[in-house]
Amino acid sequence: MNEQEQKIWQLLDDINDPEIPVLSIIDLGIIRSVTVNKHMIDSVQEVFIEYTPTYSACPAVDMINMEIRSSLQAAGFTNITLEQKLFPSWTTDWMSEIGKEKLKKYGIAAPIGKSCDNQLLTDLTIDCPQCGSKQTTLVSAFSSTACKALFKCNTCLEPFDYFKCH
Repeated sequence: MNEQEQKIWQLLDDINDPEIPVLSIIDLGIIRSVTVNKHMIDSVQEVFIEYTPTYSACPAVDMINMEIRSSLQAAGFTNITLEQKLFPSWTTDWMSEIGKEKLKKYGIAAPIGKSCDNQLLTDLTIDCPQCGSKQTTLVSAFSSTACKALFKCNTCLEPFDYFKCH
């Protein structure tokens, strides 16, 4: 990885997900690759970024694209190509461990296990991110976004989101 690509990865790590602002798009694991090519004739740098949205109809994609372009342009990169890759589809397995810790501190329980585990929400023991209790109850399979479920802690009585494994 060259110096310019490292700089871009750092810039991308400063862009937060619009739906879960505690996570950067790097924490989410949606950025697949960053490549910078420099034309020898005119010294123009081409930036090529491949990304996979958390799901194909993600409403945040346009905002994320705009934030990426704005951030890179402010840093002097002008020739930017963003390519959306839908295969393989995004999985919570791509989330960083730092991102999972950030979710917990934010009050959202991080995904448990791997996406291939295929556990039902009703079979999971989700620790409360507020008090750490294992005495929690599924309230709804869907919460504020389709990727989260709503749980309630039976100890501290606080409701909380669980970022579903997929």
